[in-house]
Amino acid sequence: MFRLTAGRLGSLVTRRATAALTTNTAKMATASHGHEVSGTVDMSQPQYFDRLDTPLPDKPYKDVLTAADKSLKQKEKGPWGQLTKEEKLALYRLAFRQTYSEMKQPSAEWKTVMGGIFLFLGFTGLVVWWQRVYVYPQRPRTFEEEWQAKQLQRMLDMRVNPIEGFSAKWDYEKGQWK
Repeated sequence: MFRLTAGRLGSLVTRRATAALTTNTAKMATASHGHEVSGTVDMSQPQYFDRLDTPLPDKPYKDVLTAADKSLKQKEKGPWGQLTKEEKLALYRLAFRQTYSEMKQPSAEWKTVMGGIFLFLGFTGLVVWWQRVYVYPQRPRTFEEEWQAKQLQRMLDMRVNPIEGFSAKWDYEKGQWK
């Protein structure tokens, strides 16, 4: 019996090793052809994020500057009164991708969320309807008004709990509730 277990363990280890080698080979072949599945990001380096709670990102929006951008940066070191409004906006766009008003602008994402919610509710309604029609049995006859009236009359005829309960509230002489 021990040999059988050892044989199974050996085949399991062999299969896993083979699978690992073929997976690594496939990854190496993919990487050698320049097709990365996902790029890695070094989070220890400064990153740029447009966020309302972080007004100054770690680095400017544009890292690589063109010749026009470099001359504008040189002009920035001088008096700001000589800069035109367009140049000031261009300098702002070098450092930031969006303004606060652009970041605060509402998106249409709520429509997608509400659509998903209504789709889910509609599907759930269809499932409940299907179950009511095809899965659940018919309502028992004890829920019918006629049956309940007969049961009430039967309990009154039997004088169920006549001292403090049900029959104590029925006037047998007048045939009505007290």
